[in-house]
Amino acid sequence: MEPSKEDVGFSSSYSVAEHYPNSHVDSHVHLGSSNGGGGPYDHNGIQKIEMPAEDMEMDIDNSDASGLKRDLRLRHMVMIAISGTIGTGLFLTSGKTIATAGPLGALLAYMIIGTWLVFVCQAIGEIATLLPIPGAFTIWGLRVFDEAFAFQMTWVYFLNWGLTIPAELSASSLVVSFWLPEGSNFPVWIVPVIIIIALVIINLLGVKMYGEAEYWFSILKVVTIIVFIITGILVDSGAVGGTRYGVSNWHIPGAPFKGGIKAFLSVLVNVGFAYGGTELSGVTAAESRNPHKHVPKAVNTVLVRIAFFYILSIFFLSCIVPNDDPRLLNSDGTVVNAPFTIVFLKAGMSGGADYMNAVIFTSVVSAANSDFYVATRMLLSLANNGWAPKFVGKINSRGVPIVAVAITTIFSCIALVMIYAGASTVFDWLVSVIGSIIFLTWICILLLHFRFRQCWKAQGHSPSELPYQSWGYPYGHYLAFAIAIFCVGSNFYLSIETKPDLAMYAGPSDPAYIADRNKWAQGLLGAWFPWFMAVVLYFGFKFIKGTKIVDPALADLDTGRWIPTPKDVAEEEKPVPRWKAILSNFI
Repeated sequence: MEPSKEDVGFSSSYSVAEHYPNSHVDSHVHLGSSNGGGGPYDHNGIQKIEMPAEDMEMDIDNSDASGLKRDLRLRHMVMIAISGTIGTGLFLTSGKTIATAGPLGALLAYMIIGTWLVFVCQAIGEIATLLPIPGAFTIWGLRVFDEAFAFQMTWVYFLNWGLTIPAELSASSLVVSFWLPEGSNFPVWIVPVIIIIALVIINLLGVKMYGEAEYWFSILKVVTIIVFIITGILVDSGAVGGTRYGVSNWHIPGAPFKGGIKAFLSVLVNVGFAYGGTELSGVTAAESRNPHKHVPKAVNTVLVRIAFFYILSIFFLSCIVPNDDPRLLNSDGTVVNAPFTIVFLKAGMSGGADYMNAVIFTSVVSAANSDFYVATRMLLSLANNGWAPKFVGKINSRGVPIVAVAITTIFSCIALVMIYAGASTVFDWLVSVIGSIIFLTWICILLLHFRFRQCWKAQGHSPSELPYQSWGYPYGHYLAFAIAIFCVGSNFYLSIETKPDLAMYAGPSDPAYIADRNKWAQGLLGAWFPWFMAVVLYFGFKFIKGTKIVDPALADLDTGRWIPTPKDVAEEEKPVPRWKAILSNFI
């Protein structure tokens, strides 16, 4: 008996005596099925198909029961986790962060949000290693909390990536403008069109092609950032460019903490946008060849990514590029150039600046590719769980959700319309909304992890039975949650407090008033819209469907578990030197 390709889960309770000695499951595999099979139903109403464990191997073509291909290897997972989503967030918004909050304010913002993110990824790693199911953390709420929670989280997360694609595409026209002469009439909409076509082709070729594309894009970004940091050291010390900067730009007017506490609070959302997507390791787990081995290694690279790629880059940027450099922002506060490119210009390396800008462009394409991939997987998850029309989940022979690809392509084309409103303006508005959605998502992930541990304990399990334990739990997660409350509360406060007073301006047509009013409206929409949408989706679904909170003792922690083959187990248990084991958790 073979499960349908459209079944939601792919594996569950198998003969686990040696792998999960205290598990409350029988000696048969249970496959979560949404459309038949004749098996009994569990307490969540998910039909189960009983199958001997020896029959539970993946198909020869590496498909799981959801129809997805398990074609992502360890090198794909690690590189996607390290730099798969490094793009506009770091390369473009970092300049605005420095210009707004000063060098110290920018550095602090990246360190604080980075700390929060490390523990979010640890939470993801723990659950995704146990349950590497399509939809990942957006579906875990269905198992451990409430279907309405999973419904709202999946739709919100899809919207996050559906909006991020136009943001990336809008940014691509900004990056290209670096090469255009002043007053050029070049139709910038052509650039997003070419990128959209490339994204569709890559994603139609399957997850293996996506993984390969991201692998090479990521290598280019990693090498470039390393080169940038080395260049930054040489430029900052005066070895290149002829000027020794040191930390002198930390002492110019306004620095190091420019604009006071309000300016610092205002850049937190931009930094959230820059870090957004690091949680992708949880989503890609559903298409990893060996989640028990790959997911922990992927999430443990986050600390290196934050410390090396973000913190060091921001430090050298703030040392070399002064916060009042006119090339960072337009007069209305929108982004002009990538600060990374400015560093090479200051070094007198115009060729290096062109190279850096080219890499930034490929990074935008890479980030958009990741966004496209996740958006299609969220649509697939929505369809498989009955939260979107069933046809949206149609998967072809390559394991590609083709209808979801078509819908995401239409979403991507929104950028073409938005560019006519001004690429910089549209980009800033999207960053404001997306940054808040990312904050909302990370808070939901932390809540789900606390709930998961509660359910795990209620069913008689101990943390030692987990294939991977998140380090720092629970105190690190308490710290992350405190940072989350601080960031979201600050966003709410600023959205209300920064409303401009018309009496302070020459009149409603005063350009300064119009700019400040638009900035306030942007912050208001960004701060409140994601939360309003989440509340409406949650309570609306709960009211219509009458869903109930899951009893921790009855939570389904079995359906969807990945079954390691004897070869996988032997590979996991292969002895390695202690120093290498410790180092492999970070590199």
